Amino acid sequence: MNGTMPRHHAARVEAAIASGQAARSALVASWRRSSRLHHLDPGGHAAPMRLTEAELQQARERIAPLLAAAQGAMDRLYQAVGAAGCCVLLADREGVPVDRRGTVADDATFQSWGLWTGALWSEEHEGTNGIGTCLVEQRPLTIDRDQHFFARNTLLSCTAVPIYDHEAALAGVLDVSSCRADRTDAFASLIALAAGEAAKRIEADLFRKVFAHARIVLTQAADGSCGGLVAVDTDDLVIGATRSARLALGIAPGGALRPVPAADLLGGDAAHDHLAGGQRAVLQRALLRAGGNVSAAAKALGVSRATLHRKLKRFELSH
Repeated sequence: MNGTMPRHHAARVEAAIASGQAARSALVASWRRSSRLHHLDPGGHAAPMRLTEAELQQARERIAPLLAAAQGAMDRLYQAVGAAGCCVLLADREGVPVDRRGTVADDATFQSWGLWTGALWSEEHEGTNGIGTCLVEQRPLTIDRDQHFFARNTLLSCTAVPIYDHEAALAGVLDVSSCRADRTDAFASLIALAAGEAAKRIEADLFRKVFAHARIVLTQAADGSCGGLVAVDTDDLVIGATRSARLALGIAPGGALRPVPAADLLGGDAAHDHLAGGQRAVLQRALLRAGGNVSAAAKALGVSRATLHRKLKRFELSH
């Protein structure tokens, strides 16, 4: 890259920030964060910072469940895009790639660009880029060539998708990056679609492993598509929900889910609950609906308070 290109790119970035476009452009807002918040220079040419091998191993251990759940989806995604000169990266919530897929013939190129495990791709370190900006904005996005903040990254095209864990908290990013100049808009759209589907598979695999002993129920989004996954225990209580399921069901994302009767959350006739069958589950649901108030739960079930107390003791249920 000659000296004119970095200067021209830096001038363009600074002009966009100075013009006030950040208020109406997510890209310029990211450039502004990179410049004003993180004090980065768009003309900077230092290579991306990297963790030591020991630090990388610690980062991998911190997200071991996600790393394990991602293996199959990463393999399939790489099979779809690898022949086109792309690499696939899984980054943690700090913007550090902890796993990757790539063609051996392209390894030296990608490593020289910092598209490698252990590199620091947060906005704080690399300015506007696929992984870092995806973490900040928590949405699927593509940072294409000169949309990057640093001039030295303007040959890259990066498509990134956020990944959420079993408690609907941001866990990392799945990224597909390319250094090829012939990547078309149509192919970029296909990459975005494939990356999005792979991220959904990773979230689903992680969720199923965490709630391996629960019944998994598919929820439906407003548009008729799959809205996510819900975990239901043997007492018919919802004990977990993916982020997409929470959004579809109106549950705030993030954090452990307070158990909720499945009939209340997913629909169904709660009036059919009676003490003739599945008594423990019925008692549990009644207590939850009554907020732990035994008198209210007994009234809802049509039994005396004393009877309900005996049954709670029998099934070893606290209230």
